[in-house]
Amino acid sequence: MKQNTLVIMAAGLGSRYGGIKQLEPVGPSGEIIMDYSIYDAIQAGFQKVVFIIRKDIEEDFKEIIGNRISKIIDTEYVLQDINDLPEGYEVPEGRTKPWGTGQAILCCKDLVDGPFAVINADDYYGKDAFVKINEFLKNPEVVVGKYSFCMAGFILGNTLSDNGSVTRGICTVNAYDVLVDVKETSGIRPEGDIAVAIGCDGREYEVNLDDVVSMNMWGFTKEIFKELEEGFPKFLDKLGENRLKAEYLLPVIVDGLIKDDKAQVKVLRTDDKWVGVTYKEDKKVVVETIMGYVKDGIYPMALYNYKETGM
Repeated sequence: MKQNTLVIMAAGLGSRYGGIKQLEPVGPSGEIIMDYSIYDAIQAGFQKVVFIIRKDIEEDFKEIIGNRISKIIDTEYVLQDINDLPEGYEVPEGRTKPWGTGQAILCCKDLVDGPFAVINADDYYGKDAFVKINEFLKNPEVVVGKYSFCMAGFILGNTLSDNGSVTRGICTVNAYDVLVDVKETSGIRPEGDIAVAIGCDGREYEVNLDDVVSMNMWGFTKEIFKELEEGFPKFLDKLGENRLKAEYLLPVIVDGLIKDDKAQVKVLRTDDKWVGVTYKEDKKVVVETIMGYVKDGIYPMALYNYKETGM
């Protein structure tokens, strides 16, 4: 049986946060958010970690987390590079923005040979989703003529920041917990008992706090690499005036596969509360949340005290 792999996207620039937010300590013993994700993934049954990083943070990344993690789980690295494009394509003049999560995952195609989960480095997801995705990947639903993928479905109200607006993939889910579509929605912020978002016309509108949202926590089989590889040139061909900022994004790609009747995505609902560091002010909330989990016995005071963790 192929081992389940955890792929962690850690190459983001963190522009709104103002620094390399993936490496900020948030735990009582200096742990970063990724430490908790990896800890939860190992306990859920994942057996390998692949980090997607940038060349300019490689040294710091390995020193702060990679060298430690490699002692407890099979660990590999891949570099996301803006110049890593299909043959015949070049980076548009003036472009500095990375190509997005679709290209990031495509970078892993030579390191992942079985089912895998994808997460963001700077998001805390909770234990429940890792268990559910690992179980799905071990026993996927058989869907004739389609890829069988999954997605952790969070409740919108559990994923908002009090310090500014966020972008979320708001999902339509049918009665069988199958994803119908996912719509990238920007400018979402809480306002009392409701939340508002910004539409394409620039106007605000109300969104349901109970909506299911994607937090870029997916479960894929290796067939996704074929689709990403074939879709990337098509994306590049349509850049047009948006050539400096357009991104090849996983939610858009998955939504396209659903619309083309090529994939079924099972939504694995979780009531766990997401926390992350979109803004610098969010760090205080993350630290307090993690400390609360430590006090409740959900995590040990030091994650990688081998006697405590059993790892």
